Amino acid sequence: MTVWILFIAVIIIFLALDLGVFNRKAHVIKTKEASIWTTVWVTLALSFSGVIYWLFSAEMVENPTGLTPDTALIKYITGYLIELSLSIDNVFVIAVIFSSFKIPEKYQHRVLFWGILGAIVFRALMILFGVTLINKVDWIVYVFGVFLLYTAYKMLTSNEDDFEPKKSPMYRFLRKLFPITHTMEGDRFFIKRMGLKAATPLFVALMVIELTDVLFALDSIPAILAITADPFIVFSSNILAILGLRSMYFLISRMLQKFRYINYSLVVILAFVGIKMILSHHVEIPEWLSLGIIVLSLAGGIIASVYIPSETIKKPVE
Repeated sequence: MTVWILFIAVIIIFLALDLGVFNRKAHVIKTKEASIWTTVWVTLALSFSGVIYWLFSAEMVENPTGLTPDTALIKYITGYLIELSLSIDNVFVIAVIFSSFKIPEKYQHRVLFWGILGAIVFRALMILFGVTLINKVDWIVYVFGVFLLYTAYKMLTSNEDDFEPKKSPMYRFLRKLFPITHTMEGDRFFIKRMGLKAATPLFVALMVIELTDVLFALDSIPAILAITADPFIVFSSNILAILGLRSMYFLISRMLQKFRYINYSLVVILAFVGIKMILSHHVEIPEWLSLGIIVLSLAGGIIASVYIPSETIKKPVE
């Protein structure tokens, strides 16, 4: 448990520095700043693979699935890349939410900070449940596999333009709990108006983002469980990918059109891990092959986005 406590403590310190030091004053996150922080988080996460190797070599962390240090390292990097790539799809949805509730860029980091904090708690609970389930119930891998294939199909045939945050269940639920103002009140989540406590658009956007992250976790958690059921690797790769999501949002959200074909990469990745889960009891797919397919899928989506004119491919719609 010492390793777990230390890891969580370091994450808390990073979050405290983020909000209390580097972003104490609300400001617009420029592309250069977002690029620097994205590089920092990705470098930190990939460097952590060395820590994973050391922990498994020194047997300092529980190893219920019997991984060798080399295999643990590859599984961590593969899992991290899966979580990072699936986070890209989350960026598109967050951009729609901010636009719908007219959240100024100045306050978007604050919303994302608290959204990430909530996401860490929810995902930790879902990882605990998912790892326990997959280690105790063998046939659940088939359920997860089919679910991921269905998710890949829905992602291929759906249209992100159809997403309307103000019609989401969370928004309707909040309207029943609090009066909702239509104007911003600085960086405040609640204000008092005529003696009543009212939620600002900032708080509503935060809650809708929390709900969508839970829905995204329903895809991402089974996806990484297709790579490994080791609880520490699943948790650490997931959390480090989430921590990099904020800076990645400010970097990628300004280039949505440039990355218009990245969804096809995510479809391939989800379909692959779904098939991998379904075949897991019959065919052993090497870790290097899994990592290679994920890297090639992401590279293919980025290259297509850069070199193929936007009129050439149209995403199918339901």
